[in-house]
Parts: sequence; structure tokens; C-alpha cells
Amino acid sequence: MSVLLRSGLGPLCAVARAAIPFIWRGKYFSSGNEPAENPVTPMLRHLMYKIKSTGPITVAEYMKEVLTNPAKLLGIWFISEWMATGKSTAFQLVELGPGRGTLVGDILRVFTQLGSVLKNCDISVHLVEVSQKLSEIQALTLTKEKVPLERNAGSPVYMKGVTKSGIPISWYRDLHDVPKGYSFYLAHEFFDVLPVHKFQKTPQGWREVFVDIDPQVSDKLRFVLAPSATPAEAFIQHDETRDHVEVCPDAGVIIEELSQRIALTGGAALVADYGHDGTKTDTFRGFCDHKLHDVLIAPGTADLTADVDFSYLRRMAQGKVASLGPIKQHTFLKNMGIDVRLKVLLDKSNEPSVRQQLLQGYDMLMNPKKMGERFNFFALLPHQRLQGGRYQRNARQSKPFASVVAGFSELAWQ
Repeated sequence: MSVLLRSGLGPLCAVARAAIPFIWRGKYFSSGNEPAENPVTPMLRHLMYKIKSTGPITVAEYMKEVLTNPAKLLGIWFISEWMATGKSTAFQLVELGPGRGTLVGDILRVFTQLGSVLKNCDISVHLVEVSQKLSEIQALTLTKEKVPLERNAGSPVYMKGVTKSGIPISWYRDLHDVPKGYSFYLAHEFFDVLPVHKFQKTPQGWREVFVDIDPQVSDKLRFVLAPSATPAEAFIQHDETRDHVEVCPDAGVIIEELSQRIALTGGAALVADYGHDGTKTDTFRGFCDHKLHDVLIAPGTADLTADVDFSYLRRMAQGKVASLGPIKQHTFLKNMGIDVRLKVLLDKSNEPSVRQQLLQGYDMLMNPKKMGERFNFFALLPHQRLQGGRYQRNARQSKPFASVVAGFSELAWQ
């Protein structure tokens, strides 16, 4: 999970002004410089809900939520795009590889908190998950306990239910099975775990890297080069200048499908992952207990990953849609207003220790040597979204697109 900032967007700052009644019967401490009026932002609603559910939270937990909550950022990104493209009367939220379901659950809570904005929009959730075990965990996280799930192992929609906020939710094993329609797609740390082919440039041409048994040690594996060309070599660009490349055909197939869908029915896709723009070479690595692990030792005990080649994803979109990024996390967060958020928090804090923690957190997020350049953001959108065209499909209003895309352009703060 990347470490991200949640920050309000201009169009959403005026949302939800009604106060939420809440009293904690404890000693009152002034934070100093209180404004005459406290706007009820989406983050405030989230914190109120959390405190009502579990009781008062520590200052450290408050800081973590305000400064580093990723779901707020992603949820508001999708709502921002929905608003910018004419407020369609319905949309699908589709997540690829949703893990334990916590991220999409947090995004749905953002949707609930902004219910006044989305009240006339029919939303449905569609999860692409091949693991039956994970889908059961996702269902426990996301659905109402008293509403039984519908299961049909032989159907493309192998499970259905209703989320805790009353939104219909469905599970699929393949993106192709998800109904086509105006959709927002999320791929968060999804592409970096898809299998890659590795190639090495030799005097004889490109040769694929294989895994073989070490002839010197019977129970040890090693990397070897294929003696001749292999079919996967077709995925390498003819003008490739690197001497070692990794190609992920599965990622290309998925990007092609997403591009066709977005070009046909609108919406957008947001990819957040570790990666590069066609510059890196050998990124295949393993992690065990959060430490680097030799990928060929004790297979099955470590998580395997390879950085996403965003230049390949862009190429596989084949011009059907516009692509933005990849941009580094520090740029994305700066565009989302992290500097403004930091200044507000520092101005409200009189405690040196709190101010120090805020600055340390900011450094962790933004420092290029830390998280600032490790995570990337990449988006696919209809060409009209960036060309000032008009969007009329299933929309209640027809108006020119706003050319600014949250996170990828600097937002105007009001």
C-alpha cells in the first residue's frame, strides 16, 4: 500500500455543510486559533464516523488519517472525474485484484460521506478476483451480514451481494465478464504482480531468460538464457535500446480491454503502482517478511514482483484513449495540494513534537530518496476529456470537459 495524502478538491470543498452532532464527555482542550465555523469536509465526516464507532483516537492516529489516508484521495479522484464529465446518472466502480477489500471499502465510505453529491447516481461495484479465498474475505469486509450472498460457481458472475451502504456488488474471474458501461477502473498494486518475461540482449540477438536446475546442485535453481529465439520476443519493440527488458503480456491484454471499454462507454482508469517509464531493466525481485529475498530460493515462501513498465502500458492503449503519466508520487501529491495541507496542519499545531512528526511524515511522502519517487500514478481517459469535447452519454447535463485532471495537473485552491 502506498503512503498517500488525502486532500480536498476545489469542486468538492462546498459539499456537505450540515453539522454532525457529536459530544465526547471528557475534558476539553483548545487547539488554539479555532475558526468561528468548522466546515464539514469529507475527511471530518470520516473521522466523526470513526470516533463514533470506536471512541476517541490518539493524536498520532488523527495525524495518520489526515496526512496519509489513501482511500480518501482515490475516492475523491473518481468523484472528481465523474463531476468533470457531466455527472452520469450511473457508473460502475471496478477494481482489479482488490486484495482483502479494504481499499474499495474505504472508497465506498467516501461515496457515502458525499451522498448529497451522488444521491441521484446509481452506483454498482464490480470486483475482478480469481482467488475464491480472497473473494470470501472481501465479502466479509464489504457486504451486509444479514443479506445472504448469491453464489453460482459456474457463472461468470460467481458471487453477488449488497454492500454495507446498500450498493450492489458482484465478483468476476475475468475483466471480460464485467458488464460494459460507464465505469471507473482501479488497479492499485495490481500490475506489478503479473508474470513477466525477461529478455537479455546478446551478440546473437534477444534471448529469453529461463529458470533451470543448477547442474552443480540438484535442489537449486538458476537463470539461463534460451539457446534460440522464443515466441514472447514478439513483445519487444524493434527500437528497444536497453540490454535487458521485462515484458508483461497479461498487462497488455488488460490495458487493451480497458482502453476499448473507456473509448466506447466513457469513464476512466487509475493505475497506482511501482514502476518506470521504459527506463529500468532488471526489476524482478522477491520479498519475504518485508525484506528482499532471492527469487529462486524457497519458491512459494516469498512474494514476487516486477516494476510496471508504463511505456508498455501506454503503447498497448494503441491510441484508443488518452493516457496521463506516469508521474511520481511527490508530483501527484504536490498537485493534490499537499503543501497547502501541511501548512494548515502546522499553523494549527503549537506542539513542537507534533510539528516535527508532521514534517517527518511530509519528508517520507515527498523525499525522492524515500516514498516520493517509488510509487507512480497513470490514468486512461477518453480523448474528449482532454480536448474540450462534450460528453453526453447518460449524463444529466452537457458541458465542456474541464481539462484539469486531479493529481495530474496543479489544482486551483479556493
